[in-house]
Amino acid sequence: MAILKAFKGLRPPTKIAKELASRPYDVLNSKEARIEAEGNQYSLLHIIKPEIDLAIDIDEHDESVYNKAKENLEKYKKENWLVQDEKENLYIYAQTMNGKTQYGIVGCAGVEDYLNGIIKKHELTRKDKEEDRMKHVRITNANMEPVFFTYPAVKEIDDIVAKIVNVQKADYDFVSVDGIGHHFWVINEDSTIKKIIELFAKVPYTYVADGHHRTAAAALVGNEKKKNNPKHNGKEEYNYFLAVHFPDNQLTIIDYNRVVKDLNGLSTTQLIEKLKTVFDIEEKGKDIYKPNKLHNFGMYLEGKWYSLTAKTGTYNDNDPIGVLDVTILSNLILDNILGIKDLRTDKRIDFVGGIRGLGELKKRVDSGEMKAAFALYPVSMKQLIDIADTNNIMPPKTTWFEPKLRSGLVVHELE
Repeated sequence: MAILKAFKGLRPPTKIAKELASRPYDVLNSKEARIEAEGNQYSLLHIIKPEIDLAIDIDEHDESVYNKAKENLEKYKKENWLVQDEKENLYIYAQTMNGKTQYGIVGCAGVEDYLNGIIKKHELTRKDKEEDRMKHVRITNANMEPVFFTYPAVKEIDDIVAKIVNVQKADYDFVSVDGIGHHFWVINEDSTIKKIIELFAKVPYTYVADGHHRTAAAALVGNEKKKNNPKHNGKEEYNYFLAVHFPDNQLTIIDYNRVVKDLNGLSTTQLIEKLKTVFDIEEKGKDIYKPNKLHNFGMYLEGKWYSLTAKTGTYNDNDPIGVLDVTILSNLILDNILGIKDLRTDKRIDFVGGIRGLGELKKRVDSGEMKAAFALYPVSMKQLIDIADTNNIMPPKTTWFEPKLRSGLVVHELE
């Protein structure tokens, strides 16, 4: 059963919380981070992207970058820009986008849960990215950013959360520059904390929604510390890492679309003729076409949109991977027709998060950069959980969760 632990959060004073909170380290590059943090001494980017405070040509994996992260964290603590709570608490972090709010429980997940498969994943991780975040955790001795988890909704937990947010003033409440509302409450009543933890202990599994590399890094560093401590007793803070747990029925997965550079030597007419063998095709004209159900795709090609619906028998609805539209698209079009075999390495394909809108697909094709675009129907939470439960791995670039968590509203130190 799932571990949820209260902890003494390291948090910003309310008056600087909006300025300190930043986008996650992995959604912007070093150049973008420099621009975003310019003129803002409080931004957490100085800790999670610390190369912005070093020479512009510095390798972001240079040892001096990680040391700068540690130096900046110590500065934030000294300046009281991050202040530790006096007692172990749980927290609520809610986000509002397009009029919809999702409420997550912030607490520590267990390293043992990750190692034992209680925390389930649906993506492969890359060793280089794991090691980068492991170095960051080792040197700062902290989980600077939370990972994004989901779990099967529990009504009793939802009721406790609803009661708190309705009667207790939020400790942080602001709208970030991207229009997302961020709301944060401290749960410091011991009986409430105890009740939530007891309820959570009945949750059979939790699931990594976003942040697979941060999750792996946090768990692996915790396990390292265990192995290197001859007096290890299991109660040390390094046995836990920072996570925000959202009920599965509150989350939205949005589409993750594909654009391709060429048609593998085919003309438009030849491509469409090949597609007709496995899809029912309907020309939609110049108006953007958004897929309206599973196994239905939008294709943009030479100024026109098409609806493609996979024919029965071309996919396996009983296979948790085979039923995915990313699999159907990869098998029937990208591989069989366009010759794109490896989504991770092929330079002829790129991926566009649905947050950019389908207009971005049209733009990239109309510019001549890309030859064709394919819009997908979003993966469902049920599909994600089915894949994780069967120990399968989703194809690359399958899920896009929005809104993203802001980093810096609470930090977890490992000692």
